[in-house]
Amino acid sequence: MSNRLARYGWNILLGLDQFLSVLTGGDPDETVSSRAGKAAAAGSRLGRLLEMGLDAVFGAGHCRRSIEPDEGGERVARY
Repeated sequence: MSNRLARYGWNILLGLDQFLSVLTGGDPDETVSSRAGKAAAAGSRLGRLLEMGLDAVFGAGHCRRSIEPDEGGERVARY
């Protein structure tokens, strides 16, 4: 039961993350961390700031490890 509950919680957090990405012009299937990692790698100042903040919360290298190369094609805005 606890594995199912943990999975349910994780799914909710992932959905909220993807929703936040959509609210900021992102692909509906991509996380904020993936977008920030891609933007930082491309040299975006906002991307680097987001990456620093997210990495401070989730651990060094989080955004770069979270990059989803197959997602992002449906975005309407970049960081």
